[in-house]
Amino acid sequence: MGETSIITREAYEIAEAQWLSPRAALASGSIGRERPTGADLYRTCFQRDRDRVLHCKAFRRLSHKTQVFLAPEGDHYRTRLTHTLEVAQIARSIARALRLNEDLTEAIALGHDLGHTPFGHIGESALDDALKAADPGNVDTPRRFRHNLQSLRIVEQLEYEGKGLNLTWEVRDGIACHTGKKRASTLEGQIVAIADRIAYVNHDIDDALRGGVITQGDIPAAPIAVLGTTINERITTMVTSLVETTAVSETVEMSADIYKAMMDLRSFLYDYVYLSPNAKAEEPKAYNVVRTLFDHYIATPDDLPPDERPERPEDLTRAVTDYVSGMTDRFAIRTYEQLMIPSRWRV
Repeated sequence: MGETSIITREAYEIAEAQWLSPRAALASGSIGRERPTGADLYRTCFQRDRDRVLHCKAFRRLSHKTQVFLAPEGDHYRTRLTHTLEVAQIARSIARALRLNEDLTEAIALGHDLGHTPFGHIGESALDDALKAADPGNVDTPRRFRHNLQSLRIVEQLEYEGKGLNLTWEVRDGIACHTGKKRASTLEGQIVAIADRIAYVNHDIDDALRGGVITQGDIPAAPIAVLGTTINERITTMVTSLVETTAVSETVEMSADIYKAMMDLRSFLYDYVYLSPNAKAEEPKAYNVVRTLFDHYIATPDDLPPDERPERPEDLTRAVTDYVSGMTDRFAIRTYEQLMIPSRWRV
């Protein structure tokens, strides 16, 4: 028989050390997991983390969570799952070009939005307001619900019947730091943070055009002149700038002109898409569903499913937050109807 074609974990780790950039996070150098576990025969720790995220329940729920448009009519609008996959693709491409750790990058990207609420950011606002009302004295915390921290909570404590996914420190750090002011400690985590923005700036324009919220002529000319007229051109321009600038920088970043153009498009989206009457028409209803569900379960905790009820009364707010934030759009609507609308009135 000829030489075996099997590659073991140890051989893969040796290959990483030989091939990847000195700036890459090596699987063999991982800080590790909170609960030590035996090494896998074929997969590195980051490859195992990617697989654990892919197989968890929270990841499957992303297919039925809103990205921007609530209950869109059409099969081609992004969901939270398709957004996550686009982020992972962009992030891996950047990591590959820079000879950074693609497996770590992908694991972070696939897990970064697990904590998003039903109905996108409007659901997040509803839960944030609900938590402020539940704890009005806590003025030191201006935002009570953050989807990145909920994503971290899911992988650390909620998945696998409360055991968590037991991911490596590097993946958990990247998930927690994919949004907000704090940078991830690894370049791979920093890549995911900006790939997230590259993805949504471009695909939200695409969805807004498809939905008739904007026209091609509405898109500001200045950033388009810098980035390109099509979604493919713009993503290519951003990724190329990111790779070339990061190659000679200590952190992950774009050139100043490309970054400004991207942020100008982001500002345009806020003014003409995210806050537009068309996109916001159904938001008060979605907000009311999430807020009503939260308030109902706080007032009537016995209506929570038995496995969602906290053991201690002081943990009720946390338990209700976990339960409501984990709902898909359609499950939230169905639960709202069951709790709030008499059965004889339902369609």
